[in-house]
Amino acid sequence: VHIVSGGFRAMIEPYAAVELGVDKGDIFANTILWHDNGDYAGFDPDEPTASEGGKPRVIDLLKRTRGYETVVMVGDGATDLQAKPPADAFIGYGGVVKRDKVKLNADWFVTDFSDLLDCLRAEDAPAAAS
Repeated sequence: VHIVSGGFRAMIEPYAAVELGVDKGDIFANTILWHDNGDYAGFDPDEPTASEGGKPRVIDLLKRTRGYETVVMVGDGATDLQAKPPADAFIGYGGVVKRDKVKLNADWFVTDFSDLLDCLRAEDAPAAAS
């Protein structure tokens, strides 16, 4: 599992580590930059998610560097939808806000995240011994 977000690392990393068990190295997000006096200085333009098309670039990077053959993107917005392709499938999430474009273009659309988790758990279940 990776997190690919246009949000900020400082807000994502603590939650991702504690609640989701996602390592910092598996998070692609924006880094806030600060001046020495503590004033906001902007964000790191070198982060792949800092510009248009960043999420597809991250998916490409993961496929090339980690050897993933199949990548499924889950998201709720247009920039998440942009990640397919190179993502092989896109699951739209409408549990907070339902966006028509996301719903219309998703391979699967869920409004309750537990539906997705239940499906994943079923896929991970060991085969019954015969």
